[in-house]
Formats: sequence, structure tokens, C-alpha cells
Amino acid sequence: MKIGIIREGKNPPDRRAPFSPDQLKILSARFQDKLTFVVESSPDRSYSDSEYEEAGISVSEDISDADVFFGVKEVPVTKLIPNKTYFFFSHTIKKQRYNRQLLRAILDKNIRLIDYEVLKDTAGNRVVAFGRWAGIVGAYNAFWTYGKKTALYDIKRALECKDLEELKRELKNVQLPPIKIVVTGSGRVGNGVKEILEALGIPEVEAQEFLHLYFEEPVFTVLRSSDYNRRKVDGGYDREEFYSQPENYESHFLKFAEAAEMLIAAAYWDPAAPKLFSIEDINSPDFSLTVIADVTCDVGGSIPTTLRASNILEPVYDVDRSSGTEIPAFGSQTSISVMAIDNLPCELPRESSRAFGQMLEQWVIPALLEENAPLLERATVARDGDLTLEFMYLKDFVKTEE
Repeated sequence: MKIGIIREGKNPPDRRAPFSPDQLKILSARFQDKLTFVVESSPDRSYSDSEYEEAGISVSEDISDADVFFGVKEVPVTKLIPNKTYFFFSHTIKKQRYNRQLLRAILDKNIRLIDYEVLKDTAGNRVVAFGRWAGIVGAYNAFWTYGKKTALYDIKRALECKDLEELKRELKNVQLPPIKIVVTGSGRVGNGVKEILEALGIPEVEAQEFLHLYFEEPVFTVLRSSDYNRRKVDGGYDREEFYSQPENYESHFLKFAEAAEMLIAAAYWDPAAPKLFSIEDINSPDFSLTVIADVTCDVGGSIPTTLRASNILEPVYDVDRSSGTEIPAFGSQTSISVMAIDNLPCELPRESSRAFGQMLEQWVIPALLEENAPLLERATVARDGDLTLEFMYLKDFVKTEE
């Protein structure tokens, strides 16, 4: 089986890679009779062509003879090769309109799409993700944004740091007043966020303490879904019901928006679940949030102020409280500054790529050599020109005209 590592085609280019050169070298030696690797030449990848070549991996402008392709972000429609197997984050399974044409092309070209986002073990846990790195960089960017907004301190951008060690050293320059920081999410992304908060030495407090006590130092709290969602009928909460029937619930988040100055959103959001607040809520004099770091970057999702994804070159935009519309970053003292970069791990591309490759090496490569591997079957969105049974709910989405 020949595996091709594709050049990232989105603009601006993503600098991550599914595997580092040394990982491909190890895999080539381990599976020398079963797998070969070829890397599509790229001027933007954080690992250079010469690094792959020095590791003994073939680099070429044309890798179309490969059987299976690994990328990171969505592949441009014009670059898709018919009748092949692709691994990448397709951003289609939540019916993201901006990728409707991509999913149509995958079906038209008879491509087998295996989406990293739905590679899960038998317990339903994701096995391949950049989550920790998104959380680390997203939280760091939240404090970069706060420093720019308040002019209290100045730190480097994450992308200017050589590695995680330098990034954490840079945090020593952060000087915070006694603000309250609210975090949603306790999975991989949320744990990455906590890693930065702990590196800053900010104490964690319980949700009720956060709401009702005064602190003389900055503090943060990590909310569970039960802290800010309640059943519409009786105000109760049942975890199993919330995850199976989120439409039965309403948000209870405003009390936290009134207590906190910064929100770092790192929780998975189901489109049927309530949004944290409404865009009209931000105009209330009690709405205290001034910096929102939407690490999940679900446009139209749980955070109404995420009007669009931002990017690494222009990481922040502001939202005017009275109109709910976008204005230039840091353009007003009273506006809300939103950081919503949709490819945060790109700011530490070499380390995040290496960590991602380790997961692929552990889970996906062995499954590729197994016939009808359950791991890959469960994550196959499309095959033989049609959606698989698990993803048949996307049929109307694909057919809908813009």
C-alpha cells in the first residue's frame, strides 16, 4: 500500500503535517514489506522537503499514484483524485454549509472519506485530535488579546515562539488584575486550556465560589454542562437526557457572563443544544465579558459573537455591543474582543504535528493493515459514491441548493 502525504491546499496554507519525517522513517522500517510513503512537495509545511528526504522518504510534485492520502485540513475540490481514500478533517459532519461542495465532490469522485473527527475507540472516545494544542494556543491567545486590549502587558504571538517551552516562558510577562475567567469544556481542548492557566499560576475555584465570592487575585472556573444548562420544563438537569435530547434544555450562562471578564470556550457543542447567550444579551450593562476566546470556533454555534473565523495573521476582531456587528480589533474600549482562529495548532506546527502523528501511528496505521477495521469503518463518511449508513443524515444537506 502506498501512502501519500498531501500538500495543504487551504489559503492561508496550514503548516501542519500528519507525520514528522522521523515518524515516517520509523514506519517505513517497521512496515517495509507492506507500506511505502511519498510526500507531496510543499514550501509551507513546517517540516521541509529536505527533512523528509534526509529521513529517506521520497518527496515529489506528483503523488497521484498513492492509494491512500493523509492531510490535515479540507482538500480543495480541484485537488481531489477520484477513486482514492482520504484522511482529513472535512468539517462536513455538522452540515457546515461552506463545505457542502466539498462533500458533493467527494461523492461524485467516488472517494472514500475517513474523517479524523469521528475516529473513535469502542467507548466512543476520539483517538486522533489536535485538541490539546488548540487549547494551549487558544488560551495563550486569550491572554495575548487581553494584554492588547488593556495595554497592561505585552507578550509575543504564539507563532513567534519556537516551542511550547518558550511559549510558557513568555507567560511570565503576563500581569493580571483580579479578573474572573470562565472556561467551558474539560476534554482534550479544555485540558490544554488548563495547562496554560496553571502555567500562569491562576487558582481554580468552584462555580458557586466564582459567582458569589470576591477574590484579590485572578481566578478561573471550569464549567460542566450542568452548571449552565437547565431543563426548560422544571429547571432540572439530567446528563444522559441533555446529551441525547439537548433541545429540551435552555442556557443558564448569563450569570457567569455577568461575573467574568474573560471566556475561553473549549466545549463541544451540539447544534441542537442551546447557545450560551444571545447576541442581544451583550448590550446589557451587566454583561461583563470583554474578551472571548472561542477555541471551538463554531461559526453560528454556541458563542453568538463568533461572527466568523479569524486567522493567524489577523487573530482578533471586535463586536460592537449595541449593534452586534463586527468592528476593527481593539477599536473601542467597550466592545468585546473575539479570538476565533480555526487552526490554532498551526501556531506551534512542529510539536502539534508530531503529537498528531503519534496518535496516527498508534491507531490508524495498524487499522489500515486490517481488513474492514472497525475503527476505520465507523469513521468512513462516504464510500462508493454514497454516504455510509452512519452519515446518511447528511443526504438532504448534500442535495440542498445554496
